[in-house]
Amino acid sequence: MDNLIQQFRNLPTTAISDAMEGLSNLDSAIKPLKEEFRMAGRALTVQIPVGDNSAVLKAIGEAKPGDIIVVDCKGDTYRAIAGDFVVGMMQTMEIGGLVVDGVIRDLEAIKELNFPVFSKGTAIAASGKAGVGETNVPISCGGVTVFPGDIIIGDIDGVVAVPQAKGEEILVKAKDKILKDEQRAEKYAGKPDEIRKYIAMMTNKG
Repeated sequence: MDNLIQQFRNLPTTAISDAMEGLSNLDSAIKPLKEEFRMAGRALTVQIPVGDNSAVLKAIGEAKPGDIIVVDCKGDTYRAIAGDFVVGMMQTMEIGGLVVDGVIRDLEAIKELNFPVFSKGTAIAASGKAGVGETNVPISCGGVTVFPGDIIIGDIDGVVAVPQAKGEEILVKAKDKILKDEQRAEKYAGKPDEIRKYIAMMTNKG
């Protein structure tokens, strides 16, 4: 894992989102299957039609260790794009995580794998394999445009996508936001009078 990715991995998605003015947050329905799941890596994008996960398998073969497979399945929540067997292959290939604006299945078995999956939930029906779909193309996932190589970060609060050209800039801004939040918390902790002043200042704006 390169240094930039490692640094993003150690930051909360909330701070990264603030650094980008909330413009690159994926749909809030896309959440980790286990609260403790965290991930950060480069996007390997996948575009599939509803009900066909052939391109997901293709992506597994193309991925480098640490890549995050990001799947655009048009928000479909009827057919799962992956189950425990497919996710197990991702883990074996040392892929960094899976993000989909749809659903997966075999929830219990996937949780046991401890592989970071972020989805809109689970379903029962499987996808077919008609051979349709593309990899490494610009996609829309969770309402956000994601390009191959963008930086994908996920934690308990959700998923955020950082354009690869802005990685260093957003990293600096996110760290600065965290520092300011820590200083603000220290300033007001245990000080009711200061809190009242802050509330008055914020509510009297405009």
